[in-house]
Amino acid sequence: MTVDQIPEVAERPRAVAGTGAVRSGGGSRTSMTARRHRAFYMFTSPWIIGFLLLTIGPMAYALWLSFTTFDGISPNWRYVGLGNYQELLSDPVTWDALGRAGLFAITSVPLSIIAGMMLAVLVNRPLKARGLWRTLLYLPAVVPPVGAGLIFKQLFNRDSGATNGVLNFFGIDAIAWLDDPYARYVILMTVLWAAGNIMIISLAGLQDVPRELHEAARIDGASAWRTFRSVTVPLLSPVLLFQAVTGMIASVQTIMPMLLAANATPAGVTSIPQSNYMYMMHVFAQYFALGRYGYASALLWVLFVLILIATGLIFKFTSGVVFYNVDPEAKK
Repeated sequence: MTVDQIPEVAERPRAVAGTGAVRSGGGSRTSMTARRHRAFYMFTSPWIIGFLLLTIGPMAYALWLSFTTFDGISPNWRYVGLGNYQELLSDPVTWDALGRAGLFAITSVPLSIIAGMMLAVLVNRPLKARGLWRTLLYLPAVVPPVGAGLIFKQLFNRDSGATNGVLNFFGIDAIAWLDDPYARYVILMTVLWAAGNIMIISLAGLQDVPRELHEAARIDGASAWRTFRSVTVPLLSPVLLFQAVTGMIASVQTIMPMLLAANATPAGVTSIPQSNYMYMMHVFAQYFALGRYGYASALLWVLFVLILIATGLIFKFTSGVVFYNVDPEAKK
């Protein structure tokens, strides 16, 4: 039989030994990868759809509004391009409100972190009824912001508040806590009152610190404060960074306590102390009091960009002081 007489044999797929599966040029592996991709998108599709419809969609709509004079009602709106952004850059009220919001963030975030850390250190000690103390200290964080705001408004009411009642008992005149210059301190106390969230996160970080390091520090003669400063805090630096970033984002967007602490005048007009007229209050006034949807949307987009910049700066300037406890074996 010559070479020309050899019958042409069609290439057949080979069966895998022990199974009835057939391999044809890696088709089985490709189909497995495709099934995994389909499963991934199927399980994540509710979040993806919600993110697109409830986050990206409203953000895009607000961006479009920021280039218009739309007021939410009248059809007589027009496209103004960057006019709203030019106006807010030259508006001193906007810059004053932004400065108050920044000052509030610079004040409230460190105090909240310190308060939460102190509470976490306290309930991390071997105390009696430690679980009960943790629950009681965390309860204020469970109270809704509206309820917390109303509670503090009643406590610091000038005429019927419990705080002035205590002061009157000691012969001290009543103080208008909800007016300038004391209103800002009431809002700050409202935020610090709910430090239980930070306490829980800090407590989780404290329990993750190896005890061997504390024992080694004590053997070397380090005091409790030196051990906490040189051992505990560096190991908690990722937790502190997380609290600083999330706290900054939340603080500059604080609005509910200011709204609830506002006073209604006899004419029915809501009076907001100047110290509490922060950036989000300015946005609220532009949206609902003045009906300037386009200008208010521009304010929100500027705040979004500023938050991104502030977050990037925080990560940049803390990159050398944040230490991540990574297992060397995990890198292999």
